[in-house]
Amino acid sequence: MLFNSIEFLIFLPIIFVIYWSLVNKSLKFQNGLLFIASYFFYACWDWRFLFLLMFSTLLDYFTGLKMQNAGNLKIKRIWFWLSIIINLGFLGVFKYYNFFAESFTGLFTQIGWKSSPILIHVILPLGISFYTFHGLSYVIDVYKGKIKAEKNFVDYALFVSFFPLLVAGPIERATHLLPQIKHKRVFNYDKAVDGLRQILWGLFKKIVIADNCAEFANQIFNNSADMNSSSLVLGAIFFTFQIYGDFSGYSDIALGTARLFGIDLLRNFAFPYFSRDFAEFWRRWHISLSSWFKDYLYIPLGGSKGRKWMRIRNTFIIFIVSGFWHGANWTFVVWGLLNAIFIMPSIIMGTHRNNMEIVSKGRQWPTLHEFLQIIITFGLTVFAWIFFRAENITHAYHYIYGIFSESPLELPAFEEKKKAIVTLALIVIFMLIEWKGRENQYAIEKLGLHWKKPIRYAMYYAIIIAIFWFGGNVQQFIYFQF
Repeated sequence: MLFNSIEFLIFLPIIFVIYWSLVNKSLKFQNGLLFIASYFFYACWDWRFLFLLMFSTLLDYFTGLKMQNAGNLKIKRIWFWLSIIINLGFLGVFKYYNFFAESFTGLFTQIGWKSSPILIHVILPLGISFYTFHGLSYVIDVYKGKIKAEKNFVDYALFVSFFPLLVAGPIERATHLLPQIKHKRVFNYDKAVDGLRQILWGLFKKIVIADNCAEFANQIFNNSADMNSSSLVLGAIFFTFQIYGDFSGYSDIALGTARLFGIDLLRNFAFPYFSRDFAEFWRRWHISLSSWFKDYLYIPLGGSKGRKWMRIRNTFIIFIVSGFWHGANWTFVVWGLLNAIFIMPSIIMGTHRNNMEIVSKGRQWPTLHEFLQIIITFGLTVFAWIFFRAENITHAYHYIYGIFSESPLELPAFEEKKKAIVTLALIVIFMLIEWKGRENQYAIEKLGLHWKKPIRYAMYYAIIIAIFWFGGNVQQFIYFQF
């Protein structure tokens, strides 16, 4: 069930009405309904993988209890590592087994050893990377004594499977979400309306920006050998806005939907394309994943303590692991490596915390220096996204070679150029709105709140009309594959 589908448009109001009219007087029934709704939501994709989700949930639930009741540290560690190994084992088998089997086979073939790898032919369970990391953070936090083990199974299962975040995040922490699940929610009109606004903006990002950009990004990347330099540059730019509109749009819909039920999820995006350096970019892009790796990998490795070479080593490790988390392909590893290289100057010079506030806070426009910083950071981001989108390393190499081997002044040549111009115009309008609202949680959070009601509602209807009028062909969310 996609957020931008008719099925979800029917599903959400039904659950919302039942939640606030029939079960609103009991926390037990509130959580029970959301738990059932979440499993139904997941089953609409493939009911067979419900058993894997349930197994992972049961494993971490009982692991938490066993660690808390362990008589000594040795037994506690045994349960901890058992959960870690099984969780990562399932993730490794489903997501990475074929990749490693084929990679080692290719390596052995090059040195003269012939082998035929045994591959598994099974689709990747939807959201496995996300709900596995939900469980791992819980187990680690219980092990370190940051939280107590949750005794109520339904409450814990809801933390793992809450349907707005189940398949593509944000990656929640038990310390943040479980306390909200444990307390009865009371309907708040302003909070619900704010949630609807964020859902509306998320749908605009996905349907108008991402889905339109996807048509041209796919056309150009899939036929890159026949494209001239300027077309290839445009293809990379279209994908840059596709992945932002797609993933941040999903996150906006997820956060807005959760708010309809009285729950606040972790913010996942904070206008990353306005970043002035890569350290700022990664504080603003996929925030829940970046903070997860910081807390559970970077800091345990030593973080920023110790000598500078250790900080450099730790930075490369988390970016390579982050790249590999996204998918079983060397392109993702190179993408992570590039981002590590791009962020390295600020790490070496100690300027990685210079840009903590949003750019031009309290001002209408950026200074020339800030504008140049944004352009450079954005340009390098576009370059790195080529590897993220390419089918393989060879494809990425030929794509980049095509950009620099021909004249960039030649006009782009691909189908439906008039529609592409309209899409570029929509991107410009979209980014201007994003710029205007960059100091808020999402771009239209406060836009029009002080206007007269008819004008404010005219704006909402204009966005809805734009979604139906300019919406591209329906595309699956990119991060569903991760």
